[in-house]
Order: sequence, then C-alpha cells, then structure tokens
Amino acid sequence: MPKPLQRITHYVGQHGIVRPRDIEAIGLPREYLLRLHRQGKIVRSGRGLYSLPDAAITEHHSYAEVARRVPGGVFCLLSALAFHEITTQSPTSVWIALPQGARRPAISTPSLRVVRLSGASLTEGIEKHRVEGVPIRIYSAAKTVADCFKFRNKIGLDIAIEALKDSLQQKKATVNEIYRYAKVCRVSNVIRPYMEAL
Repeated sequence: MPKPLQRITHYVGQHGIVRPRDIEAIGLPREYLLRLHRQGKIVRSGRGLYSLPDAAITEHHSYAEVARRVPGGVFCLLSALAFHEITTQSPTSVWIALPQGARRPAISTPSLRVVRLSGASLTEGIEKHRVEGVPIRIYSAAKTVADCFKFRNKIGLDIAIEALKDSLQQKKATVNEIYRYAKVCRVSNVIRPYMEAL
C-alpha cells in the first residue's frame, strides 16, 4: 500500500471516525479516502464519516458521529443522563446544546434534538471523554440534573426528578454540586423542594 494510504489508514485507526476535511487538514487529498473505501480498507459509518472495518462499535456510537459532525456541540439532557447511567430512559434522539444563534446542524441521522444555551449555562460543567477514539464534550452528572429541571417542559418533570434521585443515590453528584449548577441554570428555586423531599 502506498505511503499516503498507509498514513490515512493509521490516522483513521487513531481517531476512530474521520471526515474528508480531517484528511485534507493533514495535507492529503480527500480522494484517497474514497480509494481506500472502494478497496474495503475503510468503511463509511455515516454520511461523510469513515472508520476502519474492524472498529469497535459501542452503545455510544451515535455520540462519536455527532461529535465529529458538530464539534461545537455539548451532549446534554437525555443523552448525558444515558451516558452517566442515571436514567431508565433510552433516548431515541441525540441531545446536544449549542450557543444561541448557532446554525442548526443539517444531520438526518442520527436524529438530533438541539437546545440553546448561553453564558455560564453553556460553558460550565463540561467534561471531556473519548468514545470510539473520538473526543466528545458532555455535561457532568450534576450539570445535567440542573439542565433537566431547566428543560422540564421539554423532557418531563418525572425524568428530572428521577435523574435527581439516581444521581444522588449512585453518588454521581453531590447536593452541593447540583445546587451550584442549579444557580448557574437559574433553577435553584425550582429544584429546592425536590431536594428537601429527598
């Protein structure tokens, strides 16, 4: 295999999922991706996304795909609850937070739900993880619980209460951490009675 194609295969192996623009960014023509795809050395894992044929696909594969396509997004609400394992819900869509005024991503699959945040409620509580070699940004368990109360009309109050109980029982968040983010999200008065009931 010619050196440039080896380099791309190695790069895809390191980064899990790549886009044609990632290949151009390392100084190689995107056409090499198509050549490798035709040879069966890499597979198309989604529209404009490529990975190795033997790449390990995890339950959070859609997070890796969305993170590659929407690098500015932060996984939130039901997606963050599922990632932190503090819900019985299995989200049918991937939930991401974007800044106010950011263009909605034109993605047909996986199904995307977008919420808009600004200021500290957008930037606070972000954790960095890797899924299938792809770096993702996701809100911490405590920030996610606060967000659930902020967006209780979108996701349902029952889910917010369940997230609060589960995060405390499983010690994924402390009362102080949840209060801190409740202040950031301006829902401390909403969350207080539920905290006191626990």
